[in-house]
Amino acid sequence: MAFITTIDDLKPIYKRRVPKMFYDYTESGSWTEQTFRENSSDFNRLYFRQKVAVDISNRTTASKMIGENVSMPIALAPVGLTGLQHADGEIKAAKAAQDFGIPFTLSTMSICSIEDVAANTNKPFWFQLYCMNDIPFIENLIDRAKAANCSALIITLDLQILGQRHKDIKNQMTAPPKLTIKNLINMATKPKWCMGMLKTKRHGFANIIGHATGVENLTSLSEWSAKTLLRTLSWNDLDWIIKRWGGKVILKGIQDVEDAKMAVKTGADAIIVSNHGGRQLDGALSSIRSLPDIIDAVGDQIEVWMDGGIRSGQDVAKALSLGAKGVMIGRPFIYGLGAMGQPGVTKALEIIHKELDTTIALCGERSVQNMSPDNLLIPKDFRGNWE
Repeated sequence: MAFITTIDDLKPIYKRRVPKMFYDYTESGSWTEQTFRENSSDFNRLYFRQKVAVDISNRTTASKMIGENVSMPIALAPVGLTGLQHADGEIKAAKAAQDFGIPFTLSTMSICSIEDVAANTNKPFWFQLYCMNDIPFIENLIDRAKAANCSALIITLDLQILGQRHKDIKNQMTAPPKLTIKNLINMATKPKWCMGMLKTKRHGFANIIGHATGVENLTSLSEWSAKTLLRTLSWNDLDWIIKRWGGKVILKGIQDVEDAKMAVKTGADAIIVSNHGGRQLDGALSSIRSLPDIIDAVGDQIEVWMDGGIRSGQDVAKALSLGAKGVMIGRPFIYGLGAMGQPGVTKALEIIHKELDTTIALCGERSVQNMSPDNLLIPKDFRGNWE
């Protein structure tokens, strides 16, 4: 793997080895994909201030996220269908995160169940919850996550309705994939993926099938969304969820300052500035540009993290410099997982860690916790608080 030195080096391998519908599921956004693209490109508008003749020995990337010790302030984000990017993908990603000393988050829409991941890992992981109109099912999910010793609950707030994701619609994406002639021809070019899938029994939405009322054969994310997502979701709905959970809570999908202030009032432990990877409201501001105003508004009252567009350790360093206490990454670890399974996830984390460590050193810092706006040159028009 010596030729793999950046996250972008993993992407073409991933594309070669995973069926087109699952590559497209990852590497796409909604509508015109403007927000998807700008999530990454807006990082390039921030410049580092290089510092020299500073003692940079004994550096550390170690930090804490909601009180948990982490080797770097990064967590693996919840990604649906991870187990179709690579056989048993959620388990393999969780193991890689565990070995690296960072948190892993299991999606409600995972292929491996909560119990599967718990049985195959030694460290508590986080669980991500979608707000649904099947209250007994939500209660059961929460109780299952508690029984599995999950150490935090991430509540996603920006999926009351599914964004218009054109590639998924055109690919007729399902889990498991429909065995159409087009799909069979494409899968025939992915022999390692096929062999992996033949060896595992985990092909569907294991957290939902057999647990949600009347759901015995769910294959389509859009089908599930249309029937189940809670269209009437309000801040008041979070009260009973947080109470039933009784542990650490993170609210994901915050893009607006007023929403951030409301999130603080819930008593949550952290919020994630996120636009769902550009997969929901296209034309929304990138996460990195939304971050500064939210930091200014609530950063002294709650831990503020961000996700969206991160493709390098330098991107992580920029987010930390703007005031984020941590970040979540999705696509980078999926590239690694699809390319090489668990070793690929580890490789992605190694790449980001090395880039982060080198960047803080060249900025004249010895700890990621010392990064601040002073380490950046920020364009005057970068912030999103236009009149």
